Amino acid sequence: MTMRDTAVLVPVFVLAGWTAGVLLLVAVRRLTAGLPPSVYTQGEAPNVPPAVCLPNRNYMNLLELPVLFYVACLIAFVAVPVAPLVVPLAWAYVALRIVHSLIHITYNHVMHRFAAFVLSNGVLVALWGAVGMGVF
Repeated sequence: MTMRDTAVLVPVFVLAGWTAGVLLLVAVRRLTAGLPPSVYTQGEAPNVPPAVCLPNRNYMNLLELPVLFYVACLIAFVAVPVAPLVVPLAWAYVALRIVHSLIHITYNHVMHRFAAFVLSNGVLVALWGAVGMGVF
């Protein structure tokens, strides 16, 4: 029986944990904003301050393209052995998504956030390439 390389799963758990942390931040910011729950019935109302809206938007970001990251890592895990570049690329993707989040929920400079987003997507494409080369 071939041993599975679980190293590729560690960045998966880190990003999932980060996502959970941002969700917790959403709850904390909403509960401490002093706004009635009714302002959230349709998502974010115009009178909700950015400090409350931004973590929610970032949380949604963490549930969009990172899905492709999770799928790529699971494919890599199933494809024994894991291609050599996959784990470093997975870690680079997680690091860039965390940087993106930190920019988004703190000072929110659009061009800095955009740079982190573009770089993370480039890494995601490279990750898929490395996984593909390892599978085929």
